[in-house]
Amino acid sequence: MIVFDLRCRQAHIFEAWFGSSAAFEDQQARGLLVCPICGDDDIVKAVMAPNVAAKGNSRSVPALRADAPTPPALDPDTMKAALHALAQAQAQVLEKSQWVGRAFADRARAMHVGETAATPIHGETTLAEAKALVEEGVPIAALPLPVVPPDTVN
Repeated sequence: MIVFDLRCRQAHIFEAWFGSSAAFEDQQARGLLVCPICGDDDIVKAVMAPNVAAKGNSRSVPALRADAPTPPALDPDTMKAALHALAQAQAQVLEKSQWVGRAFADRARAMHVGETAATPIHGETTLAEAKALVEEGVPIAALPLPVVPPDTVN
């Protein structure tokens, strides 16, 4: 596995793991990489500091990147509470929504054109399918946190 710092057009920096450099290039070429902050799909590798192992008797200090924005200072308890509140809000919304799995794009499109009754649904779709739905005017939104499908044991 290899980790890369990635950057979108909005200059958001995020980290992603790949099986190899070729795997990154393949996913980039197929448009599978998306900024988790803004949804931009124009993703490139960001400048990274090399990860050099420290001597056994010294502590390593992470290098600061000159192009990295300074994040707001959030203590771990505040961040944990915010994520917990977000997870609870998402769970509450999904209680009234039906899991449709990979049929999401087809079901959303059918509801949009009036072939089936409009009901709250959630499921899986590819980035290309999601873009097509948006271009067709189908109202969709990405969930902020991952969802474990109902038939999956985690």
